[in-house]
Amino acid sequence: MGNVLLVYATMSENTEAMANLIEKGLIEAEATVDRYEAMDIDAELFNDYEHILLGTYTWGDGDLPDELLDIAEDMENLDFAGKTFALFGSGDMSYEFFCGAVDELEKVITARGGRVALPSVKIENNPEGSEEEELRDFGRQFAALCSQPAE
Repeated sequence: MGNVLLVYATMSENTEAMANLIEKGLIEAEATVDRYEAMDIDAELFNDYEHILLGTYTWGDGDLPDELLDIAEDMENLDFAGKTFALFGSGDMSYEFFCGAVDELEKVITARGGRVALPSVKIENNPEGSEEEELRDFGRQFAALCSQPAE
């Protein structure tokens, strides 16, 4: 399977809480996870992985947060053919574009040939209750997809 790259941007720790639960699911499925906050990497790191999970919060009216602006711009110059992605994010339903930053990242990934393997998980604010199991299951599902032969 190779290592799974888990990258997330967080401000109020909601997306970090999501990443924690997803990582638990990945580990339960015996995946090896390399985890980074977005502000600690550059997009070139994606070249080293076939399986990538990206998480973000949404800023304002559906915008990417500052921590991901440079990465998203640099992603537009990368080739994601043969790479498997899954996306997750936290947001606030009071805004017109709930978790719009997740949708923006998905557009960049698919335009560059990446495969988004699972429907994105979008949570309002901090995960709680059944959302916690949903996120662990998301990690397990992604690990299972990554252990399958490439299409």
